[in-house]
Parts: sequence; structure tokens; C-alpha cells
Amino acid sequence: MTIGGNQLRLALSADQQQRARPHKENAMPRTKLSVPDVAEVRPGLWSNAIRAGDMLFISGQVARPFEGGTEIVGKDEYEQAKQIFSRIDRIIKAAGGTMDNLVKMTIYVVDIKKNTEVWRARREFFTGDFPASTLVEVRSLAPAEVLVEIEAVAFLGTS
Repeated sequence: MTIGGNQLRLALSADQQQRARPHKENAMPRTKLSVPDVAEVRPGLWSNAIRAGDMLFISGQVARPFEGGTEIVGKDEYEQAKQIFSRIDRIIKAAGGTMDNLVKMTIYVVDIKKNTEVWRARREFFTGDFPASTLVEVRSLAPAEVLVEIEAVAFLGTS
């Protein structure tokens, strides 16, 4: 290391050297799930879904068309939630699962009073017990016409 033109040598213990290195051998392998019929945003921003072992982590989905674009499908919470659950359904199916594999959802809404519309849409996609869920009211989502965003985690079984 050079500071002010002077060369300094850092003496690190073996333990400190080990902690300073990335632990790729200890990291769980993860794979980006590509879903041909659910468009993603530009490359480099985020992935729609990542599989890590038996778990599938689905990024927050908004009611965009399956083929991509910037417009939003649906003018109210019910219509947007249906589109979002359809997107999530396609993503899970591409990973070899079903909506019954969802174990956790976080749902963001801009108007908590309209949560029953999200629940109405949810009932159309699930059988049996619903996944564990958290509902969060936010001031806004981007862009302004987005009323609902849902992220999800699924357990897909033995990888």
C-alpha cells in the first residue's frame, strides 16, 4: 500500500488474511432463472428470480405486460394484483414449481384500505393455506400508476 509516496507493508495474521478473502467455497450456489415469457428489465439492474438450493427468490413484481414494456396492466389494485400473481405463477412454473410452493410474500400497496382487492386476486391463485405474508403500505411505488408490488419466496424441494 502506498500512502503519501511511502510504501507500507501490512502484516496480516493468517486468520485476518482468510477473513479478507471472499468465501466462494462457502457461498451457496445461485442461478439466475430465465423465464422466456416474463420479460425482465434491462440487464444489470436485477433478476426476476434467483434459485439458491431449494429456494426460489422472486424480485418485487409489478403489473407489467409479460412481453415487457413500461405500461402497467390494470387500473386498480385487483387488476394489478392479478397480473402480478400471473407473472409470479409463470416464474415459479419455469423453476418447476407451482403457486403452492410459495412460502412467503411481501406485498406493498399505496392504499392499505384497498388490501381486500389484493386478497380477492390472491384467492384466484392459491389452494389451501396462503403463504406467510407481510402487507406494507408505502407512500408510492415507481412509476406513479403502480398500486401494488409483490415479492415472493418459494421452496421448491430437493434441488
